[in-house]
Amino acid sequence: MANSRERLHQTLNHIEPEELVVDMGATSITGINANALNRLRKAVGLEDRKVKISEPLQLLGEVEEDLRQELHLDCVEISTGINMFGFSNAGRKPWTMQSGLEVDVPLAFNTTVDEQGRTYLYPQGDLSAPPSGMMPKDGFFFDNITRGSIEFDEDTDSGAEDFKNDFAFFTDEQLKEVEKQADYYWNNTDYGIVFSGAIASLGDFATVPGPNVKYPTGIRNLSDYMMAHQVCPDYIHEIYQMQVEIGIRNMELLYQACGNKIQAIYISGTDFGTQNGPFMSLDAYREFYKPYYKKLNDWVHTHTTWKTFYHSCGAIMGFLQDFYEAGVDILNPVQLSAKGMDGRELKEKWGDKFVFWGGGVDTQHTLPFGTPEEVYQEVMERLKLFSPGGGFVFNTTHNIQSATSAENMLAMFRAIKDFKASKRVQ
Repeated sequence: MANSRERLHQTLNHIEPEELVVDMGATSITGINANALNRLRKAVGLEDRKVKISEPLQLLGEVEEDLRQELHLDCVEISTGINMFGFSNAGRKPWTMQSGLEVDVPLAFNTTVDEQGRTYLYPQGDLSAPPSGMMPKDGFFFDNITRGSIEFDEDTDSGAEDFKNDFAFFTDEQLKEVEKQADYYWNNTDYGIVFSGAIASLGDFATVPGPNVKYPTGIRNLSDYMMAHQVCPDYIHEIYQMQVEIGIRNMELLYQACGNKIQAIYISGTDFGTQNGPFMSLDAYREFYKPYYKKLNDWVHTHTTWKTFYHSCGAIMGFLQDFYEAGVDILNPVQLSAKGMDGRELKEKWGDKFVFWGGGVDTQHTLPFGTPEEVYQEVMERLKLFSPGGGFVFNTTHNIQSATSAENMLAMFRAIKDFKASKRVQ
């Protein structure tokens, strides 16, 4: 039987593998909250040890090798190790989550708590700067804090100047770390390898406020930022032109360090859909996003064998033709609960054009709040729908949320196991 890396290669090229490819934890949008991860580790009988926080905004836990082996996961991430708040994940110290769970966080993960029990997280770990993240009392993850809002002057203000500290070229140290990770997984394992740092999330609501910037300037309020597309379009174009130039250079550096050991590269986490419709018109997407994404994807397809990985929640059915024309290879999270996101239509019309990386079970309703029987049934239905013909990596619809029970997660993995067994006897 083909190994995980070979099966991922088949899947990415729309060849149905002998066995389903399963991911949990290879990116910041296919992972699991630390509270849920702790329950899952205990439920499968693994060593009792502190969960390591790998992504501080959503408080995702690191999926370690023992759990990958136990659950037969197929994919691993490689990254520069710099998180969304601009500090390194290197080094560890203890921290207690709002739930009371003790976890290990990066050394620069510095917080304060106010008199109302709200927890604040700081850009680049600098306690002297204004906090850029806030978690309410009894919360499960951080929200960005909008800072640096100013009155816009179209005659003098520059998007490139205001956002110049938000994006950066990879350093030699970061590239050495990525190369080290890629070499290790390539030479010592048979996992599929994913570069998980978003290369150019244009207009991503998680990054527009500048959580990694100590003193952000410019238009940082999300509603004002969206309005700027119409009020001052040159401002937005300046930001995206700069971001794409940096993104392409970083991909050049990444290719020099890792070559084609990488199989999929996470390009963007920008959401274009809400629960009930798109965030913007198709015309706006075509003006502000499609040309830039096409430039990024064209570079990838011209110079590498990588596949481009895009995350967009919500009702995006009307955007898929343009996504395809822009060169998107992988679509995540496949939110079937959003308006118009019919699974059968997606598979029949787009299953040979996109790899669906996600959609395995609803993480808003079924997985956290359904019964184990309902979880099992939905997972089996999604597997039977998306697996035929290849082009499907099983993952939940976005990250597994904090409140998800061990019983429901076990039901999900039991359905995967039973589905694999049924395919082997056919």
